[in-house]
Amino acid sequence: MLTTTGNIIIIFLIWTNNHLQTPMYFSLSNLSFLDILFTTTIAPKLLACLLEERKTISFSGCITQTYFYFFLGTVEFILLAVMSFDHYVAIRNPLHYTIIMNSRVCLLLVLGCWVGAFPSVLCPTIVVSRLPYCTEEISHFFCDITPLLQVACIDTCFIERINFLLSSLVVLSSLVPTTVSYTYVISTILHIPSTQGQQKAFSTCASHITVISIAYGRSIFMYVRPNQSYSLDFEKVTAVLTTVVTSFLNPFIYSLRNKR
Repeated sequence: MLTTTGNIIIIFLIWTNNHLQTPMYFSLSNLSFLDILFTTTIAPKLLACLLEERKTISFSGCITQTYFYFFLGTVEFILLAVMSFDHYVAIRNPLHYTIIMNSRVCLLLVLGCWVGAFPSVLCPTIVVSRLPYCTEEISHFFCDITPLLQVACIDTCFIERINFLLSSLVVLSSLVPTTVSYTYVISTILHIPSTQGQQKAFSTCASHITVISIAYGRSIFMYVRPNQSYSLDFEKVTAVLTTVVTSFLNPFIYSLRNKR
């Protein structure tokens, strides 16, 4: 409830305050909307399982949950890269910012985040949905790829390698432009002559850098590694942090000292 309410308040404030009608806050409102969808994909069923004696989910519901979990996660990475580019333009080319990041460009960039994530997740999800399974029970609180592959009746080594490569591709394709953008941003900030100007510029980027660090750190830790190097019990603990805690923290991170 706190996660959903916090993100709804951010969206409401951005769309009702004329001073917040900027590309950065347009992207932020999309990130908040993304966090709401991400939370409602996992948390309601998790809460139901905690309350119910029988902890079940239909197969179609399981596959749907898998798809939206990875789809929304992929959209988040692309959107974070877009927001990094926005910070780059704002600090490196402030006089041309409104021309480069006009409303049409912002809309196309955000639409590209959602459309671009669709095919990268659809094919792996279809493959997983067509696997034969030896049991109807998985050792997890949501339908992640790893526990599903572990109960498959066939050798899934090839699928695990493909999953590792796709995860690496998604993370790196967004991490590289993000890193390049912030390399130029930090270089520009360090060349600002006044300490007050440097602090103001850093405060603009601080919240976004924090969210980026959490997002990439958790995903690299969970998915961009050779599979099965940790136990499922350990992965369940880390999954709680990624599916529940991160979305809960984002509204607070973006609301504290976020001055532009």
